[in-house]
Amino acid sequence: MAGAGLRAVARRWLLCGGHGGPRTASSSPSCPGCGPGPGAHCPGAPRSAPAQAPAGGADLSAHLWARYQDMRGLVHDLLPPEVCSLLNPAAIYANNEISLRDVEVYGFDYDYTLAQYADALHPEIFSTARDILVEHYKSLLMKIDAFHYVQLGTAYRGLQPVPDEEVIALYGGTQHIPLYQMSGFYGKGPSIKQFMDIFSLPEMALLSCVVDYFLGHSLEFDQAHLYKDVTDAIRDVHVKGLMYQWIEQDMEKYILRGDETFAVLSRLVAHGKQLFLITNSPFSFVDKGMRHMVGPDWRQLFDVVIVQADKPSFFTDRRKPFRKLDEKGSLQWDRITRLEKGKIYRQGNLFDFLRLTEWRGPRVLYFGDHLYSDLADLMLRHGWRTGAIIPELEREIRIINTEQYMHSLTWQQALTGLLERMQTYQDAESRQVLAAWMKERQELRCITKALFNAQFGSIFRTFHNPTYFSRRLVRFSDLYMASLSCLLNYRVDFTFYPRRTPLQHEAPLWMDQLCTGCMKTPFLGDMAHIR
Repeated sequence: MAGAGLRAVARRWLLCGGHGGPRTASSSPSCPGCGPGPGAHCPGAPRSAPAQAPAGGADLSAHLWARYQDMRGLVHDLLPPEVCSLLNPAAIYANNEISLRDVEVYGFDYDYTLAQYADALHPEIFSTARDILVEHYKSLLMKIDAFHYVQLGTAYRGLQPVPDEEVIALYGGTQHIPLYQMSGFYGKGPSIKQFMDIFSLPEMALLSCVVDYFLGHSLEFDQAHLYKDVTDAIRDVHVKGLMYQWIEQDMEKYILRGDETFAVLSRLVAHGKQLFLITNSPFSFVDKGMRHMVGPDWRQLFDVVIVQADKPSFFTDRRKPFRKLDEKGSLQWDRITRLEKGKIYRQGNLFDFLRLTEWRGPRVLYFGDHLYSDLADLMLRHGWRTGAIIPELEREIRIINTEQYMHSLTWQQALTGLLERMQTYQDAESRQVLAAWMKERQELRCITKALFNAQFGSIFRTFHNPTYFSRRLVRFSDLYMASLSCLLNYRVDFTFYPRRTPLQHEAPLWMDQLCTGCMKTPFLGDMAHIR
Protein backbone atom coordinates (compact mmCIF):
# COMPACT_ATOMS: atom_id res chain seq x y z
CA MET A 1 0.00 0.00 0.00
CA ALA A 2 1.12 3.57 -0.67
CA GLY A 3 0.62 4.57 2.95
CA ALA A 4 2.80 1.70 4.10
CA GLY A 5 5.52 2.75 1.65
CA LEU A 6 5.46 6.30 2.98
CA ARG A 7 5.53 5.14 6.56
CA ALA A 8 8.43 2.76 5.90
CA VAL A 9 10.53 5.48 4.31
CA ALA A 10 9.58 7.89 7.10
CA ARG A 11 10.64 5.39 9.75
CA ARG A 12 13.90 4.72 7.92
CA TRP A 13 14.58 8.43 7.75
CA LEU A 14 13.84 8.95 11.44
CA LEU A 15 15.88 5.99 12.62
CA CYS A 16 18.79 6.95 10.41
CA GLY A 17 18.81 10.55 11.54
CA GLY A 18 18.12 11.74 8.04
CA HIS A 19 21.37 10.48 6.50
CA GLY A 20 20.58 6.96 5.29
CA GLY A 21 22.68 5.13 7.87
CA PRO A 22 21.96 3.98 11.43
CA ARG A 23 22.67 6.51 14.15
CA THR A 24 24.96 5.15 16.84
CA ALA A 25 24.77 6.10 20.47
CA SER A 26 27.95 8.15 20.16
CA SER A 27 27.00 10.05 17.04
CA SER A 28 25.81 13.61 17.58
CA PRO A 29 22.31 14.62 16.47
CA SER A 30 22.21 16.21 13.06
CA CYS A 31 19.64 17.75 10.74
CA PRO A 32 20.13 18.09 6.97
CA GLY A 33 18.04 21.26 7.16
CA CYS A 34 20.02 22.82 10.00
CA GLY A 35 23.55 21.72 9.20
CA PRO A 36 25.73 19.49 11.38
CA GLY A 37 24.73 19.48 15.02
CA PRO A 38 21.28 20.04 16.49
CA GLY A 39 19.26 22.65 14.61
CA ALA A 40 17.14 25.39 16.10
CA HIS A 41 13.94 23.44 15.35
CA CYS A 42 15.14 20.13 16.74
CA PRO A 43 14.17 18.68 20.15
CA GLY A 44 16.71 19.54 22.79
CA ALA A 45 18.57 22.11 20.71
CA PRO A 46 19.52 25.34 22.51
CA ARG A 47 17.21 28.09 21.27
CA SER A 48 20.06 30.25 20.09
CA ALA A 49 22.41 27.51 18.96
CA PRO A 50 23.85 28.47 15.55
CA ALA A 51 23.99 25.84 12.82
CA GLN A 52 27.50 24.68 12.09
CA ALA A 53 28.48 25.15 8.48
CA PRO A 54 31.56 25.82 6.35
CA ALA A 55 33.00 29.26 6.92
CA GLY A 56 33.75 30.34 3.35
CA GLY A 57 31.15 31.80 0.97
CA ALA A 58 31.79 29.29 -1.81
CA ASP A 59 31.77 26.46 0.71
CA LEU A 60 28.48 27.74 2.15
CA SER A 61 26.93 27.80 -1.31
CA ALA A 62 28.05 24.20 -1.89
CA HIS A 63 26.69 23.27 1.54
CA LEU A 64 23.26 24.72 0.72
CA TRP A 65 23.09 22.95 -2.64
CA ALA A 66 24.14 19.69 -0.99
CA ARG A 67 21.23 20.00 1.45
CA TYR A 68 18.99 20.77 -1.54
CA GLN A 69 20.05 17.58 -3.32
CA ASP A 70 19.61 15.53 -0.14
CA MET A 71 16.05 16.74 0.14
CA ARG A 72 15.31 16.05 -3.52
CA GLY A 73 16.37 12.48 -3.01
CA LEU A 74 14.27 12.10 0.12
CA VAL A 75 11.16 13.49 -1.54
CA HIS A 76 11.65 11.03 -4.38
CA ASP A 77 11.86 8.16 -1.88
CA LEU A 78 8.79 9.38 -0.02
CA LEU A 79 6.59 9.28 -3.09
CA PRO A 80 6.51 5.82 -4.64
CA PRO A 81 4.32 5.51 -7.77
CA GLU A 82 1.41 4.01 -5.84
CA VAL A 83 1.12 7.10 -3.61
CA CYS A 84 -1.27 8.70 -6.11
CA SER A 85 -5.02 8.09 -6.11
CA LEU A 86 -5.22 8.05 -2.32
CA LEU A 87 -8.31 10.27 -2.24
CA ASN A 88 -11.71 9.01 -3.32
CA PRO A 89 -13.76 11.55 -5.33
CA ALA A 90 -16.94 9.80 -4.11
CA ALA A 91 -16.04 10.14 -0.44
CA ILE A 92 -17.74 12.38 2.11
CA TYR A 93 -15.47 14.75 4.01
CA ALA A 94 -16.21 15.86 7.56
CA ASN A 95 -15.59 19.28 9.12
CA ASN A 96 -17.30 18.19 12.31
CA GLU A 97 -17.91 14.84 13.97
CA ILE A 98 -21.37 13.54 13.11
CA SER A 99 -23.01 10.14 13.51
CA LEU A 100 -25.75 9.30 11.04
CA ARG A 101 -27.16 7.01 13.70
CA ASP A 102 -28.35 10.16 15.52
CA VAL A 103 -29.94 11.72 12.43
CA GLU A 104 -33.66 11.03 12.24
CA VAL A 105 -34.71 13.64 9.68
CA TYR A 106 -33.08 14.43 6.34
CA GLY A 107 -33.81 17.64 4.44
CA PHE A 108 -32.85 18.58 0.90
CA ASP A 109 -32.63 21.51 -1.46
CA TYR A 110 -33.62 20.65 -5.04
CA ASP A 111 -31.41 22.39 -7.64
CA TYR A 112 -27.84 21.03 -7.62
CA THR A 113 -28.67 18.87 -4.61
CA LEU A 114 -31.39 16.36 -5.46
CA ALA A 115 -31.09 17.36 -9.11
CA GLN A 116 -27.56 17.58 -10.48
CA TYR A 117 -27.31 19.50 -13.76
CA ALA A 118 -24.96 19.03 -16.69
CA ASP A 119 -22.45 21.71 -17.67
CA ALA A 120 -24.39 22.16 -20.90
CA LEU A 121 -26.80 24.34 -18.92
CA HIS A 122 -24.23 27.11 -18.38
CA PRO A 123 -23.92 28.26 -22.03
CA GLU A 124 -27.72 28.41 -22.27
CA ILE A 125 -27.93 30.74 -19.26
CA PHE A 126 -25.02 32.83 -20.51
CA SER A 127 -26.39 33.30 -24.02
CA THR A 128 -29.92 34.11 -22.93
CA ALA A 129 -28.80 36.56 -20.23
CA ARG A 130 -26.54 38.21 -22.79
CA ASP A 131 -29.51 38.66 -25.12
CA ILE A 132 -31.58 40.11 -22.26
CA LEU A 133 -28.75 42.47 -21.39
CA VAL A 134 -28.41 43.79 -24.96
CA GLU A 135 -32.44 44.53 -25.18
CA HIS A 136 -25.08 48.02 -17.43
CA TYR A 137 -16.98 48.19 -8.82
CA LYS A 138 -13.26 48.61 -9.32
CA SER A 139 -14.75 46.16 -11.82
CA LEU A 140 -12.39 43.30 -11.04
CA LEU A 141 -13.08 39.58 -10.86
CA MET A 142 -10.61 38.11 -8.42
CA LYS A 143 -9.90 35.36 -5.92
CA ILE A 144 -9.63 36.18 -2.21
CA ASP A 145 -8.26 34.03 0.57
CA ALA A 146 -9.63 33.40 4.06
CA PHE A 147 -7.69 36.39 5.43
CA HIS A 148 -9.16 38.85 2.88
CA TYR A 149 -6.02 38.99 0.72
CA VAL A 150 -6.22 38.98 -3.08
CA GLN A 151 -4.27 36.10 -4.60
CA LEU A 152 -1.99 37.92 -7.00
CA GLY A 153 -2.26 36.62 -10.54
CA THR A 154 -6.01 35.98 -10.25
CA ALA A 155 -7.42 39.50 -10.82
CA TYR A 156 -9.15 40.15 -14.15
CA ARG A 157 -10.76 43.22 -15.68
CA GLY A 158 -13.01 41.82 -18.35
CA LEU A 159 -11.01 38.98 -19.92
CA GLN A 160 -7.63 40.64 -19.37
CA PRO A 161 -5.38 39.92 -16.37
CA VAL A 162 -4.64 42.93 -14.18
CA PRO A 163 -0.95 43.40 -13.25
CA ASP A 164 -0.16 42.71 -9.61
CA GLU A 165 1.19 46.24 -9.17
CA GLU A 166 -2.12 47.74 -10.30
CA VAL A 167 -4.13 45.51 -7.96
CA ILE A 168 -1.96 46.57 -5.02
CA ALA A 169 -2.25 50.24 -5.99
CA LEU A 170 -6.05 49.99 -6.21
CA TYR A 171 -6.19 48.88 -2.60
CA GLY A 172 -3.87 51.50 -1.15
CA GLY A 173 -0.58 49.67 -1.51
CA THR A 174 -1.78 46.34 -0.15
CA GLN A 175 -3.39 43.08 -1.30
CA HIS A 176 -5.78 43.25 1.63
CA ILE A 177 -9.51 43.93 1.22
CA PRO A 178 -10.90 45.88 4.22
CA LEU A 179 -13.57 44.15 6.27
CA TYR A 180 -16.21 46.80 5.55
CA GLN A 181 -15.92 46.08 1.81
CA MET A 182 -16.17 42.34 2.16
CA SER A 183 -19.26 40.23 1.72
CA GLY A 184 -21.92 40.39 4.39
CA PHE A 185 -23.58 37.37 5.98
CA TYR A 186 -25.25 36.29 2.73
CA GLY A 187 -22.23 36.93 0.50
CA LYS A 188 -23.06 40.48 -0.57
CA GLY A 189 -21.02 43.40 0.75
CA PRO A 190 -21.24 47.13 -0.10
CA SER A 191 -18.68 46.88 -2.90
CA ILE A 192 -17.87 43.18 -3.29
CA LYS A 193 -20.08 40.22 -4.09
CA GLN A 194 -18.96 36.67 -3.46
CA PHE A 195 -19.86 34.20 -6.20
CA MET A 196 -20.80 31.07 -4.30
CA ASP A 197 -22.38 28.35 -6.43
CA ILE A 198 -22.54 26.69 -9.83
CA PHE A 199 -25.22 29.16 -10.98
CA SER A 200 -22.59 31.90 -10.60
CA LEU A 201 -20.48 30.61 -13.50
CA PRO A 202 -22.60 32.11 -16.33
CA GLU A 203 -22.89 35.38 -14.38
CA MET A 204 -19.11 35.67 -13.93
CA ALA A 205 -18.53 34.86 -17.60
CA LEU A 206 -21.09 37.43 -18.77
CA LEU A 207 -19.67 40.15 -16.51
CA SER A 208 -16.18 39.48 -17.81
CA CYS A 209 -17.24 39.51 -21.46
CA VAL A 210 -19.29 42.70 -21.19
CA VAL A 211 -16.54 44.56 -19.33
CA ASP A 212 -14.03 43.35 -21.91
CA TYR A 213 -16.27 44.60 -24.74
CA PHE A 214 -16.70 48.03 -23.15
CA LEU A 215 -12.99 48.42 -22.53
CA GLY A 216 -12.06 47.13 -25.97
CA HIS A 217 -14.34 49.69 -27.62
CA SER A 218 -13.38 52.55 -25.27
CA LEU A 219 -16.94 52.88 -24.00
CA GLU A 220 -17.45 54.67 -20.70
CA PHE A 221 -19.59 52.87 -18.15
CA ASP A 222 -20.49 52.96 -14.49
CA GLN A 223 -19.36 49.72 -12.89
CA ALA A 224 -22.26 49.64 -10.43
CA HIS A 225 -24.82 50.03 -13.22
CA LEU A 226 -23.10 47.36 -15.30
CA TYR A 227 -23.06 44.91 -12.41
CA LYS A 228 -26.73 45.51 -11.62
CA ASP A 229 -27.82 45.06 -15.23
CA VAL A 230 -25.86 41.83 -15.67
CA THR A 231 -27.22 40.47 -12.39
CA ASP A 232 -30.76 41.42 -13.39
CA ALA A 233 -30.34 39.69 -16.76
CA ILE A 234 -29.18 36.48 -15.06
CA ARG A 235 -32.07 36.75 -12.59
CA ASP A 236 -34.55 37.11 -15.45
CA VAL A 237 -33.42 33.79 -16.87
CA HIS A 238 -34.66 32.21 -13.64
CA VAL A 239 -37.64 34.47 -12.88
CA LYS A 240 -39.08 34.13 -16.38
CA GLY A 241 -38.76 30.36 -16.16
CA LEU A 242 -36.43 30.04 -19.14
CA MET A 243 -34.00 27.72 -17.37
CA TYR A 244 -36.91 25.55 -16.21
CA GLN A 245 -38.16 25.26 -19.80
CA TRP A 246 -34.79 24.09 -21.14
CA ILE A 247 -34.43 21.40 -18.50
CA GLU A 248 -38.04 20.20 -18.84
CA GLN A 249 -37.66 19.87 -22.61
CA ASP A 250 -34.60 17.59 -22.39
CA MET A 251 -34.16 16.05 -18.96
CA GLU A 252 -31.92 13.29 -20.25
CA LYS A 253 -29.46 15.97 -21.39
CA TYR A 254 -29.51 18.21 -18.34
CA ILE A 255 -30.25 16.04 -15.28
CA LEU A 256 -27.44 13.82 -14.04
CA ARG A 257 -27.44 10.89 -11.59
CA GLY A 258 -31.20 10.69 -11.26
CA ASP A 259 -31.12 6.98 -10.51
CA GLU A 260 -28.59 7.59 -7.73
CA THR A 261 -30.84 10.25 -6.18
CA PHE A 262 -33.68 7.73 -6.17
CA ALA A 263 -31.41 5.15 -4.53
CA VAL A 264 -30.41 7.58 -1.77
CA LEU A 265 -33.98 8.59 -0.95
CA SER A 266 -35.32 5.03 -1.06
CA ARG A 267 -32.56 3.77 1.18
CA LEU A 268 -33.19 6.43 3.82
CA VAL A 269 -36.94 5.77 3.85
CA ALA A 270 -36.33 2.02 4.10
CA HIS A 271 -34.33 2.67 7.27
CA GLY A 272 -37.13 4.67 8.88
CA LYS A 273 -35.80 8.16 8.23
CA GLN A 274 -38.14 11.12 7.67
CA LEU A 275 -37.49 13.28 4.61
CA PHE A 276 -38.42 16.82 3.60
CA LEU A 277 -37.73 19.13 0.67
CA ILE A 278 -37.35 22.92 0.84
CA THR A 279 -36.62 24.57 -2.52
CA ASN A 280 -36.97 27.95 -4.19
CA SER A 281 -38.05 26.31 -7.45
CA PRO A 282 -41.75 26.13 -8.48
CA PHE A 283 -43.81 22.98 -8.01
CA SER A 284 -44.39 22.23 -11.70
CA PHE A 285 -40.64 22.20 -12.36
CA VAL A 286 -39.78 20.12 -9.28
CA ASP A 287 -42.61 17.69 -10.01
CA LYS A 288 -41.39 16.99 -13.54
CA GLY A 289 -37.79 16.59 -12.41
CA MET A 290 -38.67 14.26 -9.54
CA ARG A 291 -40.93 12.18 -11.79
CA HIS A 292 -37.99 11.81 -14.15
CA MET A 293 -35.57 10.76 -11.39
CA VAL A 294 -37.82 8.92 -8.93
CA GLY A 295 -41.17 8.19 -10.57
CA PRO A 296 -44.78 9.40 -10.29
CA ASP A 297 -45.06 8.49 -6.60
CA TRP A 298 -42.07 10.58 -5.53
CA ARG A 299 -44.09 12.60 -3.00
CA GLN A 300 -44.66 9.48 -0.92
CA LEU A 301 -40.96 9.52 -0.07
CA PHE A 302 -41.22 12.93 1.59
CA ASP A 303 -43.03 13.84 4.80
CA VAL A 304 -43.03 17.55 3.86
CA VAL A 305 -42.53 19.31 0.51
CA ILE A 306 -42.12 23.11 0.35
CA VAL A 307 -41.65 24.94 -2.96
CA GLN A 308 -40.93 28.61 -3.78
CA ALA A 309 -39.65 28.95 -0.22
CA ASP A 310 -37.74 32.18 -0.94
CA LYS A 311 -34.56 31.13 0.84
CA PRO A 312 -32.65 32.58 2.62
CA SER A 313 -35.45 34.85 3.95
CA PHE A 314 -37.41 31.63 4.64
CA PHE A 315 -35.01 31.06 7.54
CA THR A 316 -35.34 34.53 9.10
CA ASP A 317 -38.70 36.13 8.14
CA ARG A 318 -41.52 35.00 10.46
CA ARG A 319 -44.28 36.84 8.58
CA LYS A 320 -44.81 34.67 5.50
CA PRO A 321 -47.40 31.91 6.07
CA PHE A 322 -47.52 28.52 4.38
CA ARG A 323 -49.98 28.13 1.51
CA LYS A 324 -51.21 24.74 0.28
CA LEU A 325 -51.26 23.88 -3.42
CA ASP A 326 -53.79 21.57 -5.04
CA GLU A 327 -52.91 18.86 -7.56
CA LYS A 328 -52.83 21.43 -10.37
CA GLY A 329 -50.53 23.76 -8.46
CA SER A 330 -53.22 26.33 -7.61
CA LEU A 331 -53.14 28.08 -4.23
CA GLN A 332 -55.66 27.10 -1.56
CA TRP A 333 -57.15 29.44 1.07
CA ASP A 334 -57.32 27.22 4.13
CA ARG A 335 -55.24 27.96 7.22
CA ILE A 336 -52.27 25.61 7.69
CA THR A 337 -52.30 23.94 11.10
CA ARG A 338 -50.20 20.92 10.15
CA LEU A 339 -47.90 19.85 7.35
CA GLU A 340 -49.22 16.67 5.73
CA LYS A 341 -47.33 13.98 3.87
CA GLY A 342 -48.04 13.93 0.14
CA LYS A 343 -49.19 17.59 0.09
CA ILE A 344 -47.36 20.53 -1.45
CA TYR A 345 -46.81 23.82 0.39
CA ARG A 346 -45.54 27.13 -0.86
CA GLN A 347 -43.40 29.76 0.88
CA GLY A 348 -43.90 29.84 4.67
CA ASN A 349 -41.05 30.28 7.15
CA LEU A 350 -38.74 28.12 9.22
CA PHE A 351 -40.24 29.15 12.56
CA ASP A 352 -43.67 27.81 11.62
CA PHE A 353 -41.95 24.77 10.11
CA LEU A 354 -40.22 24.02 13.42
CA ARG A 355 -43.43 24.56 15.37
CA LEU A 356 -45.49 22.26 13.15
CA THR A 357 -42.94 19.44 12.75
CA GLU A 358 -40.92 19.71 15.98
CA TRP A 359 -37.84 18.78 13.95
CA ARG A 360 -35.15 20.59 15.86
CA GLY A 361 -31.46 20.49 16.58
CA PRO A 362 -28.81 17.96 15.60
CA ARG A 363 -31.21 15.16 14.75
CA VAL A 364 -31.91 17.06 11.50
CA LEU A 365 -29.41 16.97 8.62
CA TYR A 366 -30.05 19.33 5.68
CA PHE A 367 -28.23 19.21 2.34
CA GLY A 368 -27.80 22.15 -0.03
CA ASP A 369 -25.38 23.57 -2.57
CA HIS A 370 -25.30 27.23 -1.41
CA LEU A 371 -23.44 27.90 1.82
CA TYR A 372 -25.36 31.08 2.61
CA SER A 373 -28.83 30.54 1.16
CA ASP A 374 -29.07 26.89 2.26
CA LEU A 375 -26.83 26.19 5.22
CA ALA A 376 -25.57 29.16 7.22
CA ASP A 377 -28.76 30.06 9.12
CA LEU A 378 -29.60 26.44 9.83
CA MET A 379 -26.26 25.73 11.44
CA LEU A 380 -25.65 29.02 13.25
CA ARG A 381 -29.17 29.90 14.40
CA HIS A 382 -30.97 26.57 14.69
CA GLY A 383 -28.35 23.91 15.39
CA TRP A 384 -29.21 21.63 12.48
CA ARG A 385 -26.45 19.51 10.99
CA THR A 386 -25.62 20.49 7.43
CA GLY A 387 -24.15 18.89 4.31
CA ALA A 388 -22.72 20.93 1.44
CA ILE A 389 -22.92 19.64 -2.13
CA ILE A 390 -19.82 20.86 -4.00
CA PRO A 391 -19.79 19.38 -7.55
CA GLU A 392 -16.32 20.81 -8.28
CA LEU A 393 -14.88 18.61 -5.52
CA GLU A 394 -14.86 15.53 -7.73
CA ARG A 395 -12.66 17.13 -10.39
CA GLU A 396 -10.33 18.71 -7.84
CA ILE A 397 -9.73 15.40 -6.11
CA ARG A 398 -8.92 13.72 -9.41
CA ILE A 399 -6.28 16.42 -9.99
CA ILE A 400 -4.91 16.02 -6.45
CA ASN A 401 -4.53 12.30 -7.16
CA THR A 402 -2.25 12.89 -10.17
CA GLU A 403 1.44 12.18 -9.91
CA GLN A 404 2.27 15.66 -11.20
CA TYR A 405 0.32 17.35 -8.42
CA MET A 406 1.66 15.08 -5.68
CA HIS A 407 5.27 15.59 -6.69
CA SER A 408 4.90 19.35 -7.26
CA LEU A 409 3.20 19.96 -3.93
CA THR A 410 5.49 17.69 -1.91
CA TRP A 411 8.64 19.23 -3.33
CA GLN A 412 7.16 22.71 -2.84
CA GLN A 413 6.51 21.97 0.85
CA ALA A 414 9.98 20.53 1.30
CA LEU A 415 11.60 23.49 -0.45
CA THR A 416 9.62 25.89 1.74
CA GLY A 417 10.94 24.15 4.85
CA LEU A 418 14.47 24.33 3.49
CA LEU A 419 14.12 28.07 2.79
CA GLU A 420 12.82 28.69 6.30
CA ARG A 421 15.75 26.94 7.94
CA MET A 422 18.53 28.13 5.65
CA GLN A 423 17.64 31.83 5.75
CA THR A 424 20.18 32.26 8.56
CA TYR A 425 22.90 32.20 5.90
CA GLN A 426 23.13 35.79 4.64
CA ASP A 427 26.48 36.03 2.86
CA ALA A 428 26.34 37.06 -0.80
CA GLU A 429 26.74 33.58 -2.24
CA SER A 430 24.12 32.09 0.08
CA ARG A 431 21.63 34.84 -0.77
CA GLN A 432 22.01 33.93 -4.43
CA VAL A 433 21.20 30.31 -3.64
CA LEU A 434 18.18 31.32 -1.54
CA ALA A 435 16.95 33.61 -4.33
CA ALA A 436 17.16 30.71 -6.79
CA TRP A 437 15.14 28.56 -4.42
CA MET A 438 12.54 31.32 -3.96
CA LYS A 439 12.18 31.56 -7.74
CA GLU A 440 11.76 27.80 -8.04
CA ARG A 441 9.18 27.82 -5.22
CA GLN A 442 7.13 30.48 -6.99
CA GLU A 443 7.26 28.51 -10.22
CA LEU A 444 6.04 25.40 -8.37
CA ARG A 445 3.14 27.37 -6.86
CA CYS A 446 2.10 28.58 -10.31
CA ILE A 447 2.30 25.03 -11.68
CA THR A 448 0.05 23.58 -8.97
CA LYS A 449 -2.40 26.48 -9.38
CA ALA A 450 -2.65 25.99 -13.15
CA LEU A 451 -3.42 22.28 -12.74
CA PHE A 452 -6.85 23.29 -11.40
CA ASN A 453 -7.54 26.43 -13.45
CA ALA A 454 -5.09 28.62 -15.33
CA GLN A 455 -6.77 31.84 -14.20
CA PHE A 456 -7.87 31.17 -10.62
CA GLY A 457 -6.52 27.81 -9.46
CA SER A 458 -8.38 25.68 -6.92
CA ILE A 459 -11.65 26.89 -5.42
CA PHE A 460 -10.44 25.63 -2.03
CA ARG A 461 -6.97 27.21 -1.80
CA THR A 462 -4.91 30.19 -2.76
CA PHE A 463 -1.25 29.23 -2.86
CA HIS A 464 -1.08 28.13 0.77
CA ASN A 465 -4.11 29.66 2.53
CA PRO A 466 -7.71 28.46 2.36
CA THR A 467 -9.88 30.57 0.07
CA TYR A 468 -12.62 32.83 1.38
CA PHE A 469 -15.07 30.19 0.12
CA SER A 470 -13.19 27.34 1.77
CA ARG A 471 -13.18 29.01 5.19
CA ARG A 472 -16.96 29.43 5.03
CA LEU A 473 -17.40 25.86 3.84
CA VAL A 474 -15.74 24.74 7.07
CA ARG A 475 -17.82 27.16 9.13
CA PHE A 476 -21.25 26.38 7.68
CA SER A 477 -21.14 22.65 6.91
CA ASP A 478 -20.59 19.52 8.99
CA LEU A 479 -20.07 17.42 5.86
CA TYR A 480 -19.25 18.17 2.24
CA MET A 481 -19.26 15.99 -0.85
CA ALA A 482 -19.38 16.14 -4.65
CA SER A 483 -22.93 14.81 -4.91
CA LEU A 484 -25.73 13.37 -2.82
CA SER A 485 -24.95 9.94 -4.27
CA CYS A 486 -21.82 9.81 -2.09
CA LEU A 487 -24.16 8.78 0.75
CA LEU A 488 -24.55 5.41 -0.96
CA ASN A 489 -20.97 4.57 0.01
CA TYR A 490 -21.74 4.67 3.74
CA ARG A 491 -24.00 2.84 6.17
CA VAL A 492 -26.94 4.82 7.53
CA ASP A 493 -25.42 4.56 11.01
CA PHE A 494 -21.91 5.59 9.91
CA THR A 495 -19.98 8.06 12.06
CA PHE A 496 -17.84 10.66 10.29
CA TYR A 497 -14.71 11.66 12.18
CA PRO A 498 -12.90 14.77 10.95
CA ARG A 499 -9.15 14.35 10.78
CA ARG A 500 -7.21 16.38 13.30
CA THR A 501 -5.54 19.06 11.22
CA PRO A 502 -2.58 20.73 12.93
CA LEU A 503 -2.53 24.27 14.21
CA GLN A 504 0.66 26.14 13.47
CA HIS A 505 1.94 25.77 17.03
CA GLU A 506 1.39 22.01 16.97
CA ALA A 507 3.91 19.51 15.61
CA PRO A 508 2.61 17.15 12.92
CA LEU A 509 4.69 14.96 10.69
CA TRP A 510 4.89 17.70 8.08
CA MET A 511 6.79 17.09 4.87
CA ASP A 512 9.14 20.04 5.32
CA GLN A 513 10.01 18.90 8.86
CA LEU A 514 10.48 15.32 7.75
CA CYS A 515 12.64 16.27 4.78
CA THR A 516 14.89 18.61 6.74
CA GLY A 517 15.03 16.32 9.75
CA CYS A 518 13.78 19.11 12.03
CA MET A 519 11.43 17.11 14.19
CA LYS A 520 9.74 19.19 16.86
CA THR A 521 7.93 16.38 18.66
CA PRO A 522 9.61 14.08 21.19
CA PHE A 523 9.19 10.36 20.44
CA LEU A 524 8.29 11.13 16.83
CA GLY A 525 10.21 8.07 15.77
CA ASP A 526 7.71 5.92 17.64
CA MET A 527 4.87 7.66 15.80
CA ALA A 528 6.23 7.14 12.29
CA HIS A 529 3.77 4.32 11.61
CA ILE A 530 0.81 6.69 12.08
CA ARG A 531 -0.44 8.14 8.83
